[in-house]
Amino acid sequence: MRYGAIEAGGTKFVCGIGAGPDDLQKTEFPTTMPEQTVERAVAFFRGSGVRAIGIGSFGPVDLRPESSTFGHITSTPKLGWRDFDLAGAIGRAVGVPVAFDTDVNAAALGEARWGAGRGLSDFVYITIGTGIGGGAVVGGRLLHGLVHPEMGHIFLPHDRTRDPFAGVCPYHGDCFEGLAAGPAIQSRWNTPASMLSADHAGWALEANYIALGLANLVTTLSPQRFILGGGVMKQAQLFPLVRAELLRVLNGYVQSPVLLEAIDEYVVPPALEDRAGVLGAIALAAQSYT
Repeated sequence: MRYGAIEAGGTKFVCGIGAGPDDLQKTEFPTTMPEQTVERAVAFFRGSGVRAIGIGSFGPVDLRPESSTFGHITSTPKLGWRDFDLAGAIGRAVGVPVAFDTDVNAAALGEARWGAGRGLSDFVYITIGTGIGGGAVVGGRLLHGLVHPEMGHIFLPHDRTRDPFAGVCPYHGDCFEGLAAGPAIQSRWNTPASMLSADHAGWALEANYIALGLANLVTTLSPQRFILGGGVMKQAQLFPLVRAELLRVLNGYVQSPVLLEAIDEYVVPPALEDRAGVLGAIALAAQSYT
């Protein structure tokens, strides 16, 4: 049985059809204005025979099934997308049931089923790219709540002597996302993250902010693993820096053999690489259909 999937990112949409990694067919295109972007997605699914579509969307989003705005993107700063009914627009146009969650929750679900989260009851997936977001699997289930976790907007210690940069988050300035997402790196150094040399001082600062974010989650959710995805984390030198900095920040407080003896297995990249989100959306669709 084949399902449709949309990884709706702030920069691009990735659409897929399949039942899992082995038969995935996908396409991607830039995220422009809602009507244009949705039409391209609908055209991809038209005539495909998918039974349901899963959407993992950038947010914030309304995930409450009883809400009149379920399936809407809500208070996003992305031009034109605020209060847009993404799930409804896709469902009406394609004529199939739609499952809806955050993009990072979908990626976490994909990694839980087919990737680096297999066999774990508790882990956190974080993407660090255009924005920062996190999805948590707790007791084998995606964590929801009042709305959904917004791990990119936790507040970190900000040493303005070391880093006088004010941050780029339009809501909070120097939250995690405001200090460490791709746009923050570019704004601070006047260079995209992908263009910074491997030995640039900016990577030590980036590793510190990421480690501070992870340390907050170690001490609140106690995950068995962190999976770090997104464009910023494609820097090969960043993972060792983050692992070392996380141990330094925790300062021996959390006593676990995983941290002390297997830190390379505790903070890892996605096993599904760039397919985590779209495969997670397929898993969302399959769950909703069954």
